[in-house]
Amino acid sequence: MLAHMDTLVSPGDDFDRYVNGGWLKNNEIPADKSSYGVAERLHEQAQENVRSIIEEAAKSGAKSGSNDQKIGDYYNAVMDVKTRDAKGFSPLLPEFEKIDAIAGYDALATYFGRANRMGVNTPFAIGVTQDFKDPESHMLYIWQSGIGLPEREYYLLTDATSKDLREKYVKHIGNMLSLAQIPNAGQAAKDIIALETGMARMHDTKEQTRDFSRMYNPYKTQELSSLAPKFKWSEMLKTSGVANEKTIIVAQPDFVKQADALIASTPLSTWKAWLKWSLIHDNASALSTDFEREDFEFFRKALYGIDKPAEPWRRAVDAVNNHLGEIVGQQYVAKHFSPEAKKRMNELVENLLKAYELSIKELDWMTSETKKEALAKLSKFTPKVGYPDKWRDYSKLEVKPGDLFGNRQRAIAFEYDRELEKLGKKVDRSEWGMTPQTVNAYYHPMLNEIVFPAAILQAPFFDLNVDDAVNYGSIGAVIGHEIGHGFDDQGSMFDGEGVLRNWWTDQDLDAFKSRTSALVAQFNAFEALPGLHVNGQYTLGENIGDLGGLGIALRAYKLSLNGKEPEVIDGFTGVQRFFIGYAQSWLSKQRDEYLRNQIASDPHSPAHFRVNGIVRNIPEFYEAFNVTPQNKLYLAPEDRVKIW
Repeated sequence: MLAHMDTLVSPGDDFDRYVNGGWLKNNEIPADKSSYGVAERLHEQAQENVRSIIEEAAKSGAKSGSNDQKIGDYYNAVMDVKTRDAKGFSPLLPEFEKIDAIAGYDALATYFGRANRMGVNTPFAIGVTQDFKDPESHMLYIWQSGIGLPEREYYLLTDATSKDLREKYVKHIGNMLSLAQIPNAGQAAKDIIALETGMARMHDTKEQTRDFSRMYNPYKTQELSSLAPKFKWSEMLKTSGVANEKTIIVAQPDFVKQADALIASTPLSTWKAWLKWSLIHDNASALSTDFEREDFEFFRKALYGIDKPAEPWRRAVDAVNNHLGEIVGQQYVAKHFSPEAKKRMNELVENLLKAYELSIKELDWMTSETKKEALAKLSKFTPKVGYPDKWRDYSKLEVKPGDLFGNRQRAIAFEYDRELEKLGKKVDRSEWGMTPQTVNAYYHPMLNEIVFPAAILQAPFFDLNVDDAVNYGSIGAVIGHEIGHGFDDQGSMFDGEGVLRNWWTDQDLDAFKSRTSALVAQFNAFEALPGLHVNGQYTLGENIGDLGGLGIALRAYKLSLNGKEPEVIDGFTGVQRFFIGYAQSWLSKQRDEYLRNQIASDPHSPAHFRVNGIVRNIPEFYEAFNVTPQNKLYLAPEDRVKIW
């Protein structure tokens, strides 16, 4: 995209600005966005495509109970502001009565289980996932929860920005409680943030939660009282719908131990206020516009710097995607994804896997014993491209016209029950964790699979009509990134079958950690805003994915040439176009508030550093753009990190 470039910038000083600087100068972040760039533009396009699918369904007079009826009536219920405003907060009143009826701490545990089923915040989140040690089976787990801000640090940091945000949060809680006509809202808000702060102090850090081996702590359900003897586990498990389960994995035992005393020492009146606040917050988008507006003021404007809400139809599309995504996905794929794209994408994946295999075989820091295990894992990768082979069945989900709150509750209950039904059954490896209309991709360590939804397979990530260099630099690097997650600081804990086990020799694990620690140090040095540095440890997995993904994608591109010299296009060699394609895929601008939130709670580095922080470690970048020690991005050869 030549018009986006700023060739007055030296590529060796700031490659992101060199490739994207023209666009960055000439474009502003839209008022309804916290960041804007390639991914957001594709997301907007996907929303527009989905809107036409839903609106067609909404006016089709579809048969009651059909998929078209469900997506049409759900969408219309979001858009029907008049009905929502007439109901106000009345949909919450039956639940408020249940909260008010909590007569003691055993009854509190009972209600925590009910809230867990409803998707409402509780101190202990109970859910289902693949078993880390037996990936053909499912496991029940408990995860630390209970806070309303994105991450524990928001409660604990003492800088002026953090203090100001907490003050706005307390005011926001009070405003929401007042809208629901809850008495003494101001004092209740202060009690609530004090309670959440207490829970936040007990949370494992976000860095600790990256260690799967640390989180695999099996307990007999009847033994949970050894961790938290005051809490009535049998009551919460019963109302969570898992009373008959014998085993549960406790991800953060220390939190459970400490929370036991906090629960018992906190007045029931505070817990009731907190439960009402959690109920209001989690359902704000399904209530009247005054709740939606107040929710926006804090969770969009204060937290992310967004100036105005997204258009109502975009919010309605997102709601349908969140709760009925695979219904829409079937039609999206039929209209917007070609067999040719899937075929070409599968070829690219195959080429990236071959390049990874060659690279692993040639690693000079890994012994043959560990290489054998790594190659075995690589050979068992499962790629999924475009859309699922088997679509989700929504026949048990009832969607009613004009009942947004009820529709949302039934959709959450449907998904919760669908997850519970997996317990005791073999894992269905055909299932997807993203819808086809999602602009993203992922790696699943327990399934050892890489997944690329249809919506990301568009320009500039992927284009059947451009030269291979750009495709390998963009979608090739994405493919390599997701493969790389199988060998990052988390994925490397699992073998090719998806089993959590150490398949490394001590020598190789030390060598791996030496290289990753160097990458941590590099990213720790990057300053996103004055005084705000990237967290190299927390972003390590994504940075390993980026570094390995780009290096392997370049190797795959070279292999695809079969010894031929690529032509020069627009004055750029093939390797130059490869790197330009990579940087184009990270074109993005972010608000300061967004950057602060990203660094505090997101394991991905800001886009600018995903370009500059990665290319400076690739030797071919120096050759392609004549980067010398006089350039700002220059790293001495011995300081460049190569892992895979």
